Amino acid sequence: MKYERMPIEVDSVTDATIESLGLKIPNLTLLYNEHRGNTQLRQLIASDANVSDGDVLITSGAAGALFIIATSQLGGDGIRKQPGSATAADSHLVVVRPNYATNLETPKAIGCETTFIDVTFEAGFQPDLAEIEAAIKPNTRLVSVTCPHNPTGTSMSAEALTRLVAITKERGVLLLVDETYRDISYTPKLPVAASLADHVISVCSLSKSFGIPGIRVGWIITKNKQLQETFLAAKEQISISGSVIDEWIAEQVLSQRESILGKTQEEMKARLALVEAWISQEELLEWVKPTGGVVCFPRMKKEPARGLASFYERLLNKYGTYVGPGHWFGLSDTYFRLGYGWPSRDQLEAGMKAISQALRDEDT
Repeated sequence: MKYERMPIEVDSVTDATIESLGLKIPNLTLLYNEHRGNTQLRQLIASDANVSDGDVLITSGAAGALFIIATSQLGGDGIRKQPGSATAADSHLVVVRPNYATNLETPKAIGCETTFIDVTFEAGFQPDLAEIEAAIKPNTRLVSVTCPHNPTGTSMSAEALTRLVAITKERGVLLLVDETYRDISYTPKLPVAASLADHVISVCSLSKSFGIPGIRVGWIITKNKQLQETFLAAKEQISISGSVIDEWIAEQVLSQRESILGKTQEEMKARLALVEAWISQEELLEWVKPTGGVVCFPRMKKEPARGLASFYERLLNKYGTYVGPGHWFGLSDTYFRLGYGWPSRDQLEAGMKAISQALRDEDT
């Protein structure tokens, strides 16, 4: 595999602390944990997803889950082909772009043949299902989407998700749905995709919606028992098991799921309203309003003074404000990802004011 550094940026709700969660870590025995993950933790995840706990594998964050899926299903350069295994030469990926970096960079590192389905501002950042279907080839192994979408915060409709499940079923390919932002939704929440069919794989974590990326707990859900065994084998080779402490904290957090998410949901609605009010008055920007998550992807209506590079430089160095430029996601830097979940409300409002100033400032 050929690794390259990728952009990693803050894009979650405000980070929680042990104290803010009301937790006191007990005198845990620091043994090898259950390889699939703590049973009670998997049961909590399964009950929300409408699957069984045997359909859940705990991983090191969503990033760990995506790595396991890509490396086990897409193969790689230099891997000797064994019966039933995939290699870069005989596996093909269809992936919606822009996307979270791991969904793009890990297949690239493997050397997998990839077809990108680019969503557009004009289409409301909705994937074209006909284009996805047309991209599926005889050697396609996996179709990969995010919902809610990263970096735009848009979501597929229930009808579109159901149709995508049907398309991939009919064509005999796996469907990966990265649901990292699913727990914060401003429209009726979609079902966990993996609950809809046994060829569907869902990935999620506690990093984004719950604001605890530091414990590195994510999960893979699939009702396909053979896939689960493969994913477990991959996890065992990578880490054997997860952290006893991390999974204990995750269990306590998910035991309070409704209480924690209820407060977070209300706060994120209020912050989204602040962003909406700002963009409605900002004549230099336009957007597609998010329906989930804590990020949005505004577009500049015209290039700012002294060009795009100068804009991002003065935004950071002069105004102390940081956003994710469009090239991180394979698009023009006239787009940028704005996260409104992590800073305080005051910091968010100050950051939006700084963006408006930097768009007009003619300093280099």
